[in-house]
Parts: sequence; structure tokens; C-alpha cells
Amino acid sequence: MKVILASNNKNKIKEIKKLFENSHIEIVGLKDVAFYDEIEENGKTFTENALIKAKTIYDIYKIPVISDDSGIEVDALNGKPGVYSARWSGNGDEANNDKLLQELDGVSNRKANYACVVCYYNGKNDFKFFEGKCYGTIGFERKGEGGFGYDPLFILENSDKTMAEITMEEKNKISHRSIAVKQLADYLLNK
Repeated sequence: MKVILASNNKNKIKEIKKLFENSHIEIVGLKDVAFYDEIEENGKTFTENALIKAKTIYDIYKIPVISDDSGIEVDALNGKPGVYSARWSGNGDEANNDKLLQELDGVSNRKANYACVVCYYNGKNDFKFFEGKCYGTIGFERKGEGGFGYDPLFILENSDKTMAEITMEEKNKISHRSIAVKQLADYLLNK
């Protein structure tokens, strides 16, 4: 079964493809179906944004779609950057990390979580949502070379390592996205 992953993020596509690599489900990204437009994510929640992406892509290609919206929620910032995580600074991952460090300068409560909502839509007005969270704290400096986004600053709960210091295999066992996608995989492979 072919399913479109409504993303151009090569790291996200790689992570999700890995979770389905030994199944009958073939994951293709937006570039694989020649979709290069931006989808306006104007929802106020991760669920709303995931739904917007899934419906937009399904309406064009009439192929089942997996979409997600995810981000980091920082307690001391009242859950910000949240749905704006990827575009918080307007200048990409490095600038987003700089802004987060600046916003938390002098702040002792550095608790945070990554959140992800995955949407599966097969065109039958049957939207399925799956949610995952991963807890930790925000470090004072970047550590690690792996991952993307806020991973170099996100220190995993009960660990001294950032998300960027662990392997993709380790990340795929514990990340917010993998938790949500594993629920989706259970649903798709057992229905």
C-alpha cells in the first residue's frame, strides 16, 4: 500500500520510513509525488495543522496520507514555541535554538517536552489521530551532531544526553514522533 507522507523534511521522512521498512506500506514524500507548494499551517494546535496537511494532499492525489505536526513546548514559556517551533525565529534551526537560549537566559525552570500529532486520512472522512510526547529539559548549550530542530538543546528525561547525542535507532524508540507513528503503524498493520 502506498501512502504519502505530507512532508519535505528529509530527516522526518527518513525517520518515518525506517519505522515502516519491514512492512507492506510504502512511504513516499511530497517530492516523490512532485508536490513543491507550501501548505499553510494556520491551525492553533498540532492536531489542526496535521489535519490541514492530510486533507490538502489527499484532495490532490487521492492516495492515503500521513501527516504530522510537532514541536517543542517549554514550561517557562507557557508552551511556546509550540505549533510555531519550526518557524519561531523565521531563520531556521540554528536561529530557533539561539532564540530559545535567549528566551531562557536566567530561567531555572527548563522543563520541556516534544509533542507530535500524526494524522492518517484515507479519503473516507475517517481521520485518525495519534499523539506522542517525549519529556526532558532545555540545556544551556548545544550538544551533539545528530537529529534536527531543537535536538541539540533537548536533554532527555532521566538522561544526561541531548536528543542530538543519541543514534537514530535510539531516537526511533523514544521520540515523540516515533511514539505517535508506532501507534499509527499498529493501526495500519492490524486493521
